[in-house]
Amino acid sequence: MAGRLTFVLGGARSGKSTWAQSWAEAQACPVLFVATAQAFDDEMQSRIARHQAERPATWRTLEQPLGVGAALLAQPPTENAVVVDCLTLLVSNVLLALSETAHQDEVNGAVMAEMESLLAAQRNTPAHWLIVSNEVGMGIVPPTRLGRFYRDALGYANQSIARAADEVLLLVAGLPWRLKNDA
Repeated sequence: MAGRLTFVLGGARSGKSTWAQSWAEAQACPVLFVATAQAFDDEMQSRIARHQAERPATWRTLEQPLGVGAALLAQPPTENAVVVDCLTLLVSNVLLALSETAHQDEVNGAVMAEMESLLAAQRNTPAHWLIVSNEVGMGIVPPTRLGRFYRDALGYANQSIARAADEVLLLVAGLPWRLKNDA
């Protein structure tokens, strides 16, 4: 029953969200947009408002900062395309929901449980899914414990989604570089 899964990776401001949204718009079909951002400050609230204004009014939006897979398993999407934007913030939300004393294994376990649930939801629908995430493994080693936990957990999450994906794209300067394409 599973539809196709496209994983869209890139650095900050690489064009990955724009690419995913443009692809979905070009399909001229019903779209579910899954937003994982939370507005913790005015700047983030402005970003969210700008993104909301850029999306077509005909798209259905699910604002789900945690438990995305569980929410979509409980109410499977009926749309032909699902855009999850983004895994980067979803992993951050999982990490920040844990105790400050959590260890890397606990962080990784919680993040991977979220990824397994997300992939189960994807396999439960014939829709074409696009999951957007940042590639954070090409930079420096973060100087803080929390930063290292985050970088490592997101790296493992990205690997799990990439393994499951039919297609993986890396966006660089707005240009897609195809890393995987299982036709």
